[in-house]
Amino acid sequence: MTGAAPARRVAAVVVAVLTLAASTTLANRVVPGWAYPLCGLVAALVLVLLGRAAGCTWHDLGLRRFRRPALVGLAGAGLVALVFGIAYAVPALRTVYHDGRVGDPDLAQLLWLTCGRILLGTVLIEEVAFRGVLPALFGAGDDRWRWGPITAAAALFGLWHALPALAIGRNAAVDAVFGSTPALLLQVMAMAAAGVAGIFMHWWRHVGHGVLAPAIVHFTTNAGGLTLAVLAR
Repeated sequence: MTGAAPARRVAAVVVAVLTLAASTTLANRVVPGWAYPLCGLVAALVLVLLGRAAGCTWHDLGLRRFRRPALVGLAGAGLVALVFGIAYAVPALRTVYHDGRVGDPDLAQLLWLTCGRILLGTVLIEEVAFRGVLPALFGAGDDRWRWGPITAAAALFGLWHALPALAIGRNAAVDAVFGSTPALLLQVMAMAAAGVAGIFMHWWRHVGHGVLAPAIVHFTTNAGGLTLAVLAR
């Protein structure tokens, strides 16, 4: 990071964590569904401003390059699509798409869920926060892999999933494997899995030199999984 005083970075991390805590609480417990993407947009903007105020450059935040991140992200999206397609085509694996959280959306609702809630309410804030701003504030960069900052951001990514993890047991495949697991332990396991996924997602940012790469992979994973879950009802 260029020119960021440690005190400013510490203050920015504290404010960023508080912003994320407020955002996830509002989005999952307070505001109506239509405001979910708005929470993500506002929180993402606040975090970018915090990063810039703390001395992070656009390069530090992963927001400077677009061509290479887009190409790497599309390659990752293709890999995700291949894996999802195989899982959907094999009857024994298709239970991963049997999810009680999906409901029965029509086409308009599906477009809202994928392009509204997932893209703007989930992918945008999570990639800006956990692959962009927080790693930069912790001292990560694109020059080399740094486990400390990346692991710290991934751990916060796991904590970010505390509320969504409460409903993980409604997935048929999860219930089949962990049905007898206490709810609290299942929640902790889901959060730990999210933390590991955060490290994996940062690898895409590292290779692509920008948050657009993991954002494309993330959107393909979430939106593709939801679409296939609807088709597999």
